Amino acid sequence: MLLNLSYTEENYIKAIYRLEQDGKPVNTNDLSEQLRTAAASVTDMLKKLKQKKIVHYKAYYGCNLTDNGRKHALMIIRRHRLWEYFLSKKLGFNWDEVHDIAEELEHVGSTSLINKLDAFLGYPRFDPHGDPIPDEQGHIIKLQNKLLSAVPLHTPVEVVQIGDQSANILELLNEKNIRIGTILEIRKRFSYDQSLEIKAGGKQITQISKELSQNILVQEHE
Repeated sequence: MLLNLSYTEENYIKAIYRLEQDGKPVNTNDLSEQLRTAAASVTDMLKKLKQKKIVHYKAYYGCNLTDNGRKHALMIIRRHRLWEYFLSKKLGFNWDEVHDIAEELEHVGSTSLINKLDAFLGYPRFDPHGDPIPDEQGHIIKLQNKLLSAVPLHTPVEVVQIGDQSANILELLNEKNIRIGTILEIRKRFSYDQSLEIKAGGKQITQISKELSQNILVQEHE
C-alpha cells in the first residue's frame, strides 16, 4: 500500500533506492553524504520510515527498503522521469535543464495525473538521459549497456544512456555533439591517461577523457 509521504521522506526513499546494491544494507554515513545532511538527522528519519514499514533499519547495520518501500521508490522515479520526458519533448527544455525542475514535480503524487501524462506522451520507455521509466505497475527494464571506455577500437556503438547526469557533464556532451542516439567509434586510445579519440555522428573527430567515457553507456550499432 502506498502512503502519503512528505517531500523529505520521498527524497530519503529515492536516495536509499539509488544506493542499494545486490541487497546489501545502505550505510548511514553514505546516505548522509548523498543527502548532504547530518548523520543524526538520517538516523531519526530512518526510525520514522521503519515505523511506516518503508525500510528495514538496524543501528550500526544500515537499512534496506521493504517491498512497499521499493514500490514507493519506483513510483517516485516514474514521476520524475516522465516529467523529464515531458519537459524535454513537449516544452523544449535541454536535457541539462530538466532534472532540477523534475525534482520539484516528482512530488506531485496524483496517480491519475501521472498515468494520464504517461498516456499523453505515448508511454515512453526511456527518459531524455536514457534511463528506463517504470510502468504503472512499477516494472522497470533492466539494462545491459556497456561503458564506452570498454568498447574495442573501430567498433560502431550507439549512445543509449548517460551515467553522471550533472549539468556540467551534459553541457560537455552537448559541446562535443554527443547525445542519446549518437553513433560513436573509438579511433585511438591513449595509453598515458586512457583518454579516447572518437568519431561522433559518423564525421566529427573529438577527444574525451577516461572519466567522461565511463559515463557514456552504449550498445552495439547494427
